[in-house]
Amino acid sequence: MVREAVSTLFKMSLSWKERVHSWFVVLILRFFQFIFRLLPSGSKSVKHLPPIRNPLLLLSAVQLAEKIRRREVTSVEVVQAYIDRIQEVNPLLNALVKDRFSLALLEAALADKIIEEDNRGESFLREQYPLLGVPTSIKESFALQGMPNSVGLKFRANLLSNLDAPPVAYLKRAGAIPLGVTNTSELCMWMESNNHLYGITNNPYDLGRTCGGSSGGEGSIIGGGASVFGIGSDIGGSIRMPCFFNGIFGHKPSKGVVSNNGQYPICSGLQDDYVGSGPMCRYAEDLLPLLKIMAGPAANKLSLSKDVDLKKLRFFTVVDDGGSLVTSPVAKQLVHAQKMVRRNTSVKEVRFPQLKYAFHIWDTFLALPDKDGKPPSRMAELMGDGSAVWPVWELIKHIFGRSDHTVAAI
Repeated sequence: MVREAVSTLFKMSLSWKERVHSWFVVLILRFFQFIFRLLPSGSKSVKHLPPIRNPLLLLSAVQLAEKIRRREVTSVEVVQAYIDRIQEVNPLLNALVKDRFSLALLEAALADKIIEEDNRGESFLREQYPLLGVPTSIKESFALQGMPNSVGLKFRANLLSNLDAPPVAYLKRAGAIPLGVTNTSELCMWMESNNHLYGITNNPYDLGRTCGGSSGGEGSIIGGGASVFGIGSDIGGSIRMPCFFNGIFGHKPSKGVVSNNGQYPICSGLQDDYVGSGPMCRYAEDLLPLLKIMAGPAANKLSLSKDVDLKKLRFFTVVDDGGSLVTSPVAKQLVHAQKMVRRNTSVKEVRFPQLKYAFHIWDTFLALPDKDGKPPSRMAELMGDGSAVWPVWELIKHIFGRSDHTVAAI
């Protein structure tokens, strides 16, 4: 492993000084990985979730909606199936941090009544309520009426949302039924979902591993078969990483397609240009219809209903980032997987030497003021209840177990 990593680094666009630095970084990381593997995990006696037994949990949102419209199954039955699964696996996952099961069952009964009394036909219901009766989960950073919106901050623990965030409202308007809200990293700014308010969320495929972040609660509960789809947000991988870690599908859409309003932290500076809100789901066929619904009128900005001739597309692959010191080399298994899916098309490999500075460029842009010259909110200010926290003091408090904040946030 070390030899492969070092070999990859030396092929990248690095100066000799950067290569030597990278070589030492790789060795140190591998050393600590080796040490941690020798230590007893002391983790959970149960490492995996119980298998899915209810066949309703193996259907996509599109399939569930169709079966509900056709009265092949009731919304109450579907919602209850997901509630049962959540109650079975959430004690192991800690993904759903606040439920609304009673309201969800009432809304499911109302959906069944709408279908029972409708005389305009299935096509009308499909057009007006494409998700009628289908349960969903919502990332806790999105406002969902009556639910907490704390992003793991203890001083926001008792704050409940009065309104729905726009994409949440669009989902509900389409007939979706929220079951509750899911965990995030503190302030949605870390690669796992852990905070001192709700605790840490686990990976459904190995409870001793991370589910990713910041939309890790969504990734975990969907990957564990306890939700068929949900909504996440992404400024630096917060949809992409949890989807990758938990074996599900997700999409970070283009700027301005899905509204970022109704989220906390509120976007400031140029952050709105980088944050993307989008769908997360177990089945790929749900991505497109979910994106159309979440986008609302802005869906017209994209040609989402237009057929694409794949033979006319040009495909490119970027093997690595040029050797950034803050990222790991791409594993040879991933490179091999790319090669295995190439069929009847040509894929051109491209390299951007400047890409090794991508993290620094991204970090710099997030700190820039908006078009009106207003600077972005500082993390220290967002972490404090009316006043900025002092990171050094919080670290000292953390050593003695007295801080309300995670090390990652500090």
